[in-house]
Amino acid sequence: VFISITAGYAFSRFSFWGRKVGMMTFLVTQMFPAPMLLLPMFIILVKLKLMNSFLGLLIPYVAVSVPFSVWMLKGYFDTIPKSLEESAYIDGCKVWQVMYKIVLPISTPALAITGLFSFMTAWSEFVIARIILTSADKLTLPVGLVNLQGSFSAEWGTYSAAALITSIPVVILFVSLSRYLVGGLTVGGVKE
Repeated sequence: VFISITAGYAFSRFSFWGRKVGMMTFLVTQMFPAPMLLLPMFIILVKLKLMNSFLGLLIPYVAVSVPFSVWMLKGYFDTIPKSLEESAYIDGCKVWQVMYKIVLPISTPALAITGLFSFMTAWSEFVIARIILTSADKLTLPVGLVNLQGSFSAEWGTYSAAALITSIPVVILFVSLSRYLVGGLTVGGVKE
């Protein structure tokens, strides 16, 4: 989310060479499904010796999450009047102070919904984790749930209980951020 905040703010507020190309690149990367990118990711992670590590899992998760988050936050930052930031600049604030003291407090609904979407995407992801993590002690919960199934039968009671426990963090996060969802779901939907 931090990477998406800084990139979304830069794309929204600053004019620089490659701005439109960068945003279109983020859009194009969203057109490819994650399983299609598994082979190149696998080869890169093997060469970097990051297979079967949490860092090796983090890199694809961030790469999948950032483009969507940048688009969503850029749309929200576009709706914030520039006059608020200009007033802060006149008062002597630097760019980071304006972002931290003015933009981020106003953007709380967008940040909450972006964080929720990023968390839910990573938490429930199965395919990438199944390929990258091989040790039983490093498996994510969705991959571990599949391992509860036997070859010829499944203990459905145990499987259902584990699935329910797996969903508890998402429910807690959803309930705690629910007050932001109404404002956050319309992030970037209206332009001045």
